[in-house]
Amino acid sequence: MDMNEIKEIFFQECEEQLAELESGLLKLNDGDRDPETVNAVFRAVHSIKGGAGAFGLDDLVSFAHVFETTLDCVRSNKLEPTQDVLKVMLRSADVLADLVSASRDGGSVEESRTRGLLKELEALARGEMPTGGGAAEAPKPAPAKAAAPAPVPAAAPAPAPTDESGFQPIPFTFDGFGADEPAEDLSVFEVSFKPRRDLYAKGNEAALLLRDLSRVGEMSINCDMDQLPAFDKMDPEGAYFSWTIQVKTAKSEQDIRTVFEFAEWDCDLDVKVADSSAEELPMVPVPFDLSILDDGTSDADGDDGGAAEAAAQAVAAAETATNVTKMAAAAARVEKKESQAAAAAAAAAANAANAANAANSAGQTIRVDLDRVDRLINLVGELVINQAMLSQSVIENDTTGTSSINMGLEELQQLTREIQDSVMAIRAQPVKPVFQRMSRIVREVADMVGKSIRLVTEGENTEVDKTVIDKLAEPLTHMIRNAVDHGIESPERREAAGKNPEGTVKLTAKHRSGRIVIELSDDGAGINREKVKQKAIDKDLIPADSNLTDEEIDNLIFMPGFSTADKISDISGRGVGMDVVKRSIQALGGRISISSRPGNGSTFTMSLPLTLAVLDGMVVTVAGQTLVVPLTAIVETLQPEASAIHSFGANQRLISIRNSFCPLVDVGRILNFRSIQANPVEGVALLVESEGGGQRALMVDAIQGQRQVVIKSLEANYTHVPGIAAATILGDGRVALILDVDAVVAASRGQSLRQDSGMKADMSLAATG
Repeated sequence: MDMNEIKEIFFQECEEQLAELESGLLKLNDGDRDPETVNAVFRAVHSIKGGAGAFGLDDLVSFAHVFETTLDCVRSNKLEPTQDVLKVMLRSADVLADLVSASRDGGSVEESRTRGLLKELEALARGEMPTGGGAAEAPKPAPAKAAAPAPVPAAAPAPAPTDESGFQPIPFTFDGFGADEPAEDLSVFEVSFKPRRDLYAKGNEAALLLRDLSRVGEMSINCDMDQLPAFDKMDPEGAYFSWTIQVKTAKSEQDIRTVFEFAEWDCDLDVKVADSSAEELPMVPVPFDLSILDDGTSDADGDDGGAAEAAAQAVAAAETATNVTKMAAAAARVEKKESQAAAAAAAAAANAANAANAANSAGQTIRVDLDRVDRLINLVGELVINQAMLSQSVIENDTTGTSSINMGLEELQQLTREIQDSVMAIRAQPVKPVFQRMSRIVREVADMVGKSIRLVTEGENTEVDKTVIDKLAEPLTHMIRNAVDHGIESPERREAAGKNPEGTVKLTAKHRSGRIVIELSDDGAGINREKVKQKAIDKDLIPADSNLTDEEIDNLIFMPGFSTADKISDISGRGVGMDVVKRSIQALGGRISISSRPGNGSTFTMSLPLTLAVLDGMVVTVAGQTLVVPLTAIVETLQPEASAIHSFGANQRLISIRNSFCPLVDVGRILNFRSIQANPVEGVALLVESEGGGQRALMVDAIQGQRQVVIKSLEANYTHVPGIAAATILGDGRVALILDVDAVVAASRGQSLRQDSGMKADMSLAATG
């Protein structure tokens, strides 16, 4: 793996960390004060900073460092996360995301943005009021630096003493710290460091951390090996050692913590100013007979050279936790430790079991290039087609229907469907990343228009095909901006209407009938239908004498060039927005509808397919042609009776369904498959529901059956055909056209079959040639 691949993995992880960061900040903004939430936010920025430093991304590191310092003040309860404080942090999260994008794409972020936020973050860390913070509660000032303990008098050099067990401590000398500093500037810190098993699993090394700590100042160290079990009961991936260290240094507590910053989450760490009355720790005592570390035999003669050699081996063994084999062998030879070792082994076994259970419950994931998944999906699509062809061939040549081949084909069909569902599930992704992106849009637009608005999201873990997710961002962005700019009133108007000055925009996602339904609602003023109609008349979008229903007036906002803004701004007024939303949703094979109550807000409902690669459809015959009607558009099927058919006008017909009338649409006539209308009594009516057109009864000649088909792009392989969304290959090898229900319904209302209508446009995204 080269450096570019490693860097790409870093940026992918940055996306995850940024999502975690924004999610945590939003929780804090909603009043969540769980310490784990604060820690998760801090970890996200800390991880981004650490990775960026490895790749020399200085701008990103500098900003993340100041951001991290301010978050650490929140984590240590030195800074209260008020609304004003969190506004600064949310804006900082946006800038951090921009810096990550700039680092990945080679761009840059305006220096004025980063410089201004850095000043605000630094002010917060000092305990000052946020810039423009208004009446926010003043953060608690950071406590003054602790007074240094009484200076430790320097002792004259002397031979290192030995303790009562005969072991000689090993003194540490480090880079000139301590001895060359004036005594009055030195502080003594006590550091407790106990690694967890995750520290070693991630490639960290306790000895290297202690070596780095030695560069901070003069160090006295004690290694606690009481938890070390017998050799035969030792977990090779366990962590049994802990260290207590006294550091005499002119550096600060933060400098000591910096040594452990990449391992802080995988160890138990405590740093505090040492009690001046406490005795200095003895250096590297070893709690058992060192002679057994030599060749396995005791030195009966008490040879000093052998003891010194054994002591050197003991120090080397204590210096690194990876060299635990000798330690375990030594511990196993000490009888007085047997009971403690057995207890430690039981605890280690329990910890290992808990860790294994946690790993199993969390599950494991791998990163796979999306192109590989797409190729797999295409191959499964071909498998579905070939399975259908094989089944069709057997059915045509077997009249009994009971052969073993038929039974095998039924099993093959079931397995093929399961394989297809599993492969499609691989490409399914939660909508959470798109939803989280919208929170930034809300903040930016709300600040621009001077409104206070909160975004509430539900169903963020609802899964949908990644192709659909990638196309959701644009329409949702337009709708969010529209809701904030037009839907929500100003704080003054809301208060005058008896509402909370803070508006609410709610974004939800859920599965319904094999589709994903996304709703965007607000608690604003709702649609002013009189103003909408008058604007449409002024722009010559509708005749002045039009008699429109409330639903039809609401749908006027989707017309190209329509806008209710009184003046053009950076947000709205150019007549581009909601018509883009409609086209984007239709291009995904979806529908969008509006529900509005004046004074109580509006709700936009989008219904989208879960995938653009496969389709459940009804195979029908129209004028000798085979068509597929998407099953999600069909409400019911029925056989018309002569008494239920009613004519009006020159060539219009209605069908009576449960005491209501529904327009009857001859699909063959609309698509020019025939020149005269067919007799409805001789065909079948499909009651469908289309976006903006209500219910219609589509008349076809016959129904062949219901099946799942693989979508193929007709436009990519042939050309655009009005009224047709895509194509598929049937079991007998014939090409069947997939009907664009919305386009056919629109044509029945007098509109022409247009290229941008209905679900046709981007089914080609997942289709293959």
